[in-house]
Amino acid sequence: MSLLTDVLLVVAGGGALWYGADRFVESAVALARRFGLSDVVTGVVVVGIGTSAPEVAVSADAALTGAPDIAVGNVVGSNFFNLGLILGTVALLGGVRARGRLLSRDGVTLLLATLLVLGLLFDRRLGRPEALLLLVVLAGYLLLLLRRSSRTTPIADEPTEAAAPDRPWLVVLGLFGGLALVLLGADVLVRGASALALDAGVSEWAVGITVVAAGTSTPELAAALAAARRGRPGLSAGNVVGSSTFNLLAVLGVAGLIEPLSVAPNAPGSLVWLTGLVVLVLLLFRSSYVLTRIEGGLLVLVALARWAVDLLGGA
Repeated sequence: MSLLTDVLLVVAGGGALWYGADRFVESAVALARRFGLSDVVTGVVVVGIGTSAPEVAVSADAALTGAPDIAVGNVVGSNFFNLGLILGTVALLGGVRARGRLLSRDGVTLLLATLLVLGLLFDRRLGRPEALLLLVVLAGYLLLLLRRSSRTTPIADEPTEAAAPDRPWLVVLGLFGGLALVLLGADVLVRGASALALDAGVSEWAVGITVVAAGTSTPELAAALAAARRGRPGLSAGNVVGSSTFNLLAVLGVAGLIEPLSVAPNAPGSLVWLTGLVVLVLLLFRSSYVLTRIEGGLLVLVALARWAVDLLGGA
């Protein structure tokens, strides 16, 4: 397989992931509202899981096909993308103001989840008992959100008229069609990324933490930019933090439960950097509860620097 073919597979897989996830989220929200589910359930569970469907599908597929570096690298790289590039870019567009619960609840949970994953993967292995622990912690976090939140803003934008509740057949078609595209895109992306690593002479970890992670993070990027354009950059911050927590607990939990994972020697180092990035984000927000343009630029540089380190180290 040629290098160009590998790149085309990665691009095609990423496109299918983005479009499929968008259709899946729209249809899931419309279906939840049709059955009268609360905003909390719709926003936290339905939309939260839907926007992380690409990460879940890719990491699960990578675990099944014997590519653990892509499975874990996808999660770590997606969080670098979320906290560094997405959050930093939104701040560059006009600054981001944090709400109190973003720091006191969601930010602290993200930090604890990052430290937990760092501890579990410090020996470069994630077994099924450890993966189960991550899922148990996730269940506790979701239960806390559902009990304490009176209203949770959905991660994605409002559903379009195409998914209107008065056309249930169209909603169901979008739901299953979107899910099928996500699963197909995940398989194409993983196969293309694995072949790309082989043909380009870099490690699967380097490809997973950069190329694959960028591809699976496209739904979060689209939602964040849409919120910023509509004058709601604070919504982007909450969505990015929540999605990053879900990636660590749910995506790694599912992948590790499917197949025990062994990762590259530089994986713990990347997780240490990720922990530092999480601390940096929380400190920047805590200083004035506003993420300025300069601070956003700093986050972008930190994420790009780590990506450069992983690419050079994986060559």
